[in-house]
Amino acid sequence: MTKIQVEILGLSSSPASGGAYALILKEMNGERRLPIIIGAFEAQSIALEMEGIKPPRPLTHDLMKNIIDSMGVGLSEIVINELREGTFYAKISLDSEEIDSRPSDAIALAVRYGVPIFVMDKVMDEAGFYPEEEQEPASGTGVVKRSKEQKLTKLEALRAQLQESIEREDYEKAAQLRDEIRKLEVKS
Repeated sequence: MTKIQVEILGLSSSPASGGAYALILKEMNGERRLPIIIGAFEAQSIALEMEGIKPPRPLTHDLMKNIIDSMGVGLSEIVINELREGTFYAKISLDSEEIDSRPSDAIALAVRYGVPIFVMDKVMDEAGFYPEEEQEPASGTGVVKRSKEQKLTKLEALRAQLQESIEREDYEKAAQLRDEIRKLEVKS
């Protein structure tokens, strides 16, 4: 299994989303995207750090960084290593130790330390998608094809629709698509 380095492409929300945010990761050496739905607190923590805004008192992730630093331990990377039943899992690497984490917390620490963010290839293969502008319609068929001339599977098409819904901030549609994707993943 290989790790794919990603960067944060964006973070978006909608008043109709019930407080959830979409964190979009993009392959550093590719075009695939990986959407992860995270909570409002984690989204705020990531956004504030990315914008260089320091709150008057430390947020939880600032506290975690202060504790890690005071222990003389170094954070070297974070890896989103698993997707199980629609839930992402991650690990943070502290010197020689790997610690389980939610991806949102791991990413909040990664932006504070400036360390690389990785996604395991099996996770990217399962949940990643190519943005629509990277795909070309097949001539006359109406079927969307990738540059490798492979037809999109129903699951891939649904993931692409999910991303489009997130980008349009249509979170009700995104939730329906997410549920349909989960049903298909359980069947396979």
